[in-house]
Amino acid sequence: MRAVWVRLDLWARNITPAGLTFVLILVTMLPTHLPGFARVTPVLALISVYHWAVYRPHLLPAWAVFILGLLQDFLSGAPIGINVLVFLTVQWLVLSQRQFLVGKSFLIYWFGFALVALVAAGEMWLLASIHFLSLLSPNGIFAQYLVTAGIFPVIAWMFLRWQRVFLDQG
Repeated sequence: MRAVWVRLDLWARNITPAGLTFVLILVTMLPTHLPGFARVTPVLALISVYHWAVYRPHLLPAWAVFILGLLQDFLSGAPIGINVLVFLTVQWLVLSQRQFLVGKSFLIYWFGFALVALVAAGEMWLLASIHFLSLLSPNGIFAQYLVTAGIFPVIAWMFLRWQRVFLDQG
């Protein structure tokens, strides 16, 4: 019986990154009733993809990022594939720079996110412009970027705590 509980515990730890990213996608979809907020709603799942690519890349593989991006597209009404490409690009960028990011101060970690999120915002704008065959105004996406980068410390702190309490003890 103990082996079952050990396997269940391991399984729960392994799905933590995908599960938390899924929860953040759902939180993003909650209605806020704030005028104009829908345009600048932070992309919380982007924070999650970044965090787990830095700290536990093996627990959020590319196929899971693909599915989560697709889910974000479906639920948000974005053109299908935009968040998939953006999330996979973010994961790839972070994995390519992971050695630099691991073990650095929180400010470096946050600055790294700000840079990666800026690239993601540019990619999102470009892909949306291509999809709509029109040069879209970057104002909305830039505002969304600022809100996402601004809320990053709160979400990152929660992830770091979660990681310390639930993942580092096993």
